[in-house]
Amino acid sequence: MRRTAAALGTSMFFALAPGTVAGLIPWWLTGWHLRHVEVAAWIPVRVLGGILIAAGLPVLVAAFVRFVREGFGTPAPVAPTEHLVVGGLYRYVRNPMYLAVAALIVGQALLLGQLGLLGYATIVTIAMVAFVYGYEQPALSQRFGAAYDEYHRAVPGWWPRRQPWQVG
Repeated sequence: MRRTAAALGTSMFFALAPGTVAGLIPWWLTGWHLRHVEVAAWIPVRVLGGILIAAGLPVLVAAFVRFVREGFGTPAPVAPTEHLVVGGLYRYVRNPMYLAVAALIVGQALLLGQLGLLGYATIVTIAMVAFVYGYEQPALSQRFGAAYDEYHRAVPGWWPRRQPWQVG
């Protein structure tokens, strides 16, 4: 896939998948209305929510950009990458995109004081983990063989490494 087509497809998938899951649905559920709580103890919780959003969004964008620049494809299963994506944040953790989506939803729950979003975040996280184990890992192993298997052994799926993994 050419880089321009990969960028276009990735942009569309960004709006469709995480845009819906981490943006549109939380908005539908909460209207992004701030729940007014007069307790000062909520201030650190709201600040933590803001930090999660501020950290999650650039991680998500960087992961999508990496698919275009390094993989020459998209994160969408219908238009996969030509090359295994193992650079950038993927040297620390195999699933930065999914972690970022979860952080965005949890961050909104905390920032807005809309704790119902935590249940939604749990459901989304379970679905993402099931997708990773049920489809993504087997598909990547089949598509990229030994290269993916080495990467899978060296880089954790859900908790980042302290030091970046080096290819080879």
